Amino acid sequence: MMGTLRRTLHKMAKVFKKTSGNGGLTLYLGKRDYVDHVDKVDQVDGVVKLDTKDFGDRKVFVQLACAFRYGSEDLDVMGLCFRKDIWIQYFQIYPESPKPTLSAMHDTLLKKAGDDAKPFSFEIPNNLPCSVCLQPGPDDQGKACGVDFEIKTYIANKQSDPDEKIEKKDTARLVIRKIQFAPSQIGAGPKADICKSFMMSDKPVHLEASLEKDLYFHGEQIPIKIKINNESNKTVKKFKISVEQLTDIVLYSADKYTKAVLCQEFGETVESNATYENTLTITPLLAENKEKRGLSLDGRLKDEDTNLASTTMMRQGLEKEVLGILVSYKIKINLMVAGGGLLGGLTSSDVTLELPLMLMHPKPEE
Repeated sequence: MMGTLRRTLHKMAKVFKKTSGNGGLTLYLGKRDYVDHVDKVDQVDGVVKLDTKDFGDRKVFVQLACAFRYGSEDLDVMGLCFRKDIWIQYFQIYPESPKPTLSAMHDTLLKKAGDDAKPFSFEIPNNLPCSVCLQPGPDDQGKACGVDFEIKTYIANKQSDPDEKIEKKDTARLVIRKIQFAPSQIGAGPKADICKSFMMSDKPVHLEASLEKDLYFHGEQIPIKIKINNESNKTVKKFKISVEQLTDIVLYSADKYTKAVLCQEFGETVESNATYENTLTITPLLAENKEKRGLSLDGRLKDEDTNLASTTMMRQGLEKEVLGILVSYKIKINLMVAGGGLLGGLTSSDVTLELPLMLMHPKPEE
């Protein structure tokens, strides 16, 4: 049975490969997306094919690095490094090499690579961030800032010697992604309420809002159930609903910022001593935010399409350990309340309520 499965994988598998400029190294991977299941992350299995004729006494290493890029590599001319390694692991694969337990993926790649191929495996810790890039501005050049994962194989005398310059022609590299999908069990939606009193009014405005579930998929419509009981002597003139993306960049120091990814007005009026109940629908999309510099997006490979960054999911207790970029969302419901009488403009006010929102991709079918 296992033999049949491995032969099937061998026939069906798509292989990603990159060869070094000198032709001595070819890096093979069976996939470029590795799923973070919260409690564990998919193992990275790959193979490097060697042509050793020009290696001399040098060794061959393979490394997996998770790094935060905060500037274009083109700016390195001044000797400044615009890349901060969050986590890095190395193996020597030539002349001596560790022997990982061979997986079905290894078998497939070894058959593709042929002779003189060395298998390797990496375990990605689950306290590393997912792949996220920050949307560049319209005039920005080069690679986007953000968190990325890269596998690199290279020829060198030592594994990691800051004084040794490794030639570009002696390296082969492939960017991979660490991604998360929505859990199979989606929970009950959040609910919140507020009661606000106003100047020159004996009674308050009650606002209640709720979602049907706690998680929505990218591009899915989000219905928000809203109930208002306006006991005041004022008029609710209109509603504004916004979705805010909260990006938490944890590196040298914590840096948080918020960007609105949706802002929609509804011309609904609720008179004094009246009630209102309705479901209003919103859909936050990257397509409406293409010009917003610094917005967090799901990591992408080359120039393929992407979407707003998915909500970061973490095992409880890991919050303080994770470096990189953490993403969350919230919905804000804002009632614009106008004052009555002669002081109408002076006594106007807002009633604001917030709901947490999780945005993710559904897990693909096997």
